Amino acid sequence: MNSKRKNKISECCDILDNLRVPINDEIRQTMQGNIPYYGANGIQGYIDKYIFDEDLILLAEDGGNFEEYHTRPIAYKISGKSWVNNHAHILRAKPEFNQDFIFYSLVHKDITKYLNSGTRSKLNKSELENIEIDFPATKDEEDKIAKILSTADAVIEKTQAAIAKYKAIKQGMLQDLFTRGIDLNTNKLRPRYQDAPELYKESKLGMIPREWEDKELGDVGEVRMCRRVFNYETSDQGDIPFYKIRTFGKQPDAYISKELYDSYRQQFSFPNKGDILISAAGTIGRTIIYDGTPSYFQDSNIVWIENNGHLITNEYLYQVFQIVEYKTEGGTIQRLYNSILKSALFPCPPKPEQQLITERLNAIDNKLQTEQTYLQKMQSLKKGLMEDLLSGRKQVKINEAATV
Repeated sequence: MNSKRKNKISECCDILDNLRVPINDEIRQTMQGNIPYYGANGIQGYIDKYIFDEDLILLAEDGGNFEEYHTRPIAYKISGKSWVNNHAHILRAKPEFNQDFIFYSLVHKDITKYLNSGTRSKLNKSELENIEIDFPATKDEEDKIAKILSTADAVIEKTQAAIAKYKAIKQGMLQDLFTRGIDLNTNKLRPRYQDAPELYKESKLGMIPREWEDKELGDVGEVRMCRRVFNYETSDQGDIPFYKIRTFGKQPDAYISKELYDSYRQQFSFPNKGDILISAAGTIGRTIIYDGTPSYFQDSNIVWIENNGHLITNEYLYQVFQIVEYKTEGGTIQRLYNSILKSALFPCPPKPEQQLITERLNAIDNKLQTEQTYLQKMQSLKKGLMEDLLSGRKQVKINEAATV
């Protein structure tokens, strides 16, 4: 670290713990409002009174993510009116220090050596005061680093807001498209049932357009289960991605050799390109369209739909699974059984209308994917910037604008 300044929390921050006021749940129920009530790891609720009205840093006193500091925050920023209970330390930077720099130095800091060990790790105020922060040689550098990281955060927050907006838009579209559909003559949503009841008919799903049918999943294809194999060898690298339920639809859990994959292909049935894969336990209903890339789905908690293509397209079927209501069975772990899936009801328009519905939903999905990819890129960039700038491995140029 090329830092030339090292300060304890007590030297760079005012600690406002004496102003904290805890409120029990019963009393909070009588104080409902829109002012955040904060605890160790974030907002615990909203009340109608406040203690603070300024920018502050909250650092968990107990119940924090201390052991998971690499991936989860142990501190967070708040601003405006707020109430803080006694599970979070309250910090305010002294005038000669940059508050954002202090926050970024703390948010993923390993402070385990300062904790009072026990059944519930606790950061006492006396130990908090002794936590050291490395500062760059000058205040100008400190301010510049804080500005760069704050700029990255602003981009991340803007991207997260865009993702939330597109998700809300899609939910509205799913509701409209799977109840009203698209009139093939006008290329617009049909009028609502209340405005044009003659365009609708009664079904097991409720009122649906007259051109539609209600179908069970078993009417359009076979529901199959991925095989569980107990005697297999995996590695961190290899030829064929290997997925279990926890990594299904995400990054592979491991890899298997092509020889092992080929032997499984000879023993078991495999999904084909375009088939719909569904998680049937744990997170129920996580769905992907299989792209045909050689992969092994080991977990019997993953099922797939082998669509016969007569009534419905795979792309429409995939979107249908965003609205299907599953009835699960089981004890501690709920499970989506094949028999339940086969009886799942969904709306089935004529294929030309399926295509229009799919195109509109795919368009919003593409926007979502673009924003989510950009979010991952920015989060990775910010992580690298924090590692480089806060450690002093990378020096900032004071006169350049803060960009990321």
